Amino acid sequence: MIQAGDFRKGVTIEYEGNIYTIVDFQHVKPGKGAAFVRTRLKNVVTGAVLEKTFNPTEKVENALIETQKMQYSYNDGDLYYFMDEEYNMIPLNYEQVEDALKFIKENDYVMVKSHKGVAFSVECENFVELLVTEAEPSVAGNTATNATKIVKLETGISIQVPMFVNEGDVIRIDTRTGDYMERVKK
Repeated sequence: MIQAGDFRKGVTIEYEGNIYTIVDFQHVKPGKGAAFVRTRLKNVVTGAVLEKTFNPTEKVENALIETQKMQYSYNDGDLYYFMDEEYNMIPLNYEQVEDALKFIKENDYVMVKSHKGVAFSVECENFVELLVTEAEPSVAGNTATNATKIVKLETGISIQVPMFVNEGDVIRIDTRTGDYMERVKK
């Protein structure tokens, strides 16, 4: 159990049957009346944000989130299968893996988050290297400016890159923002 007066950013709590991460909190001591803690909570499963005030002495259950490194194996219809080090397969649905799917391919390692043995989300590495599968060719002279173009990557997503990136290049991407970082030397 954790008291609302001890809330900090990033703490995960169980509240009203859901699991939330504290995104923001503020201890308020008004001139009149009792002090309270104003919070912004993010549901770790749905992503919904809830604004809630707590009495500083109110207690809530601390939620323990387990993180496990797993390998993306394959997908079968709406299910995506991930394998742990003991060769156990865990199926997850599209909503649970949708953000990570943009940046992972079969056999890539990811971090699977779970609560009480039930997996609820997948996070890929902060930086990944992907092959450019479709790109308009560069025209001589237009690569010196900050001009960009859209290319398609091997996972199927399209992103903005500098004009000098060509089909067949491997590029590094920041998965937190989806932005091009650099071209990888072969």
